[in-house]
Amino acid sequence: MDTAILSSFDKYTTFSFGNTKLTFRTCNNLERYTKVILWDNGYIEVMAKYRHLDHEIEEYIDLEPVLEGLYMDKKKFLAPIKEVKIEYV
Repeated sequence: MDTAILSSFDKYTTFSFGNTKLTFRTCNNLERYTKVILWDNGYIEVMAKYRHLDHEIEEYIDLEPVLEGLYMDKKKFLAPIKEVKIEYV
């Protein structure tokens, strides 16, 4: 299990790996993430669709500040993650 899951709902983004699910606030207009371009040990480049735009745009997510804010050991949490996939139920 070296794959994390990225998703979104309402005004929130979720990042799940193992038994840990991080939920943090994002833009009100985010409709969904569509493609992971790059995973770089806590830094994610993704394509995203926004309600007010008719095209996708490239976005950037940095998990390090989120993990630091939760007092999590970022190196220990991020080290086993080799891939990030987008999933919606």
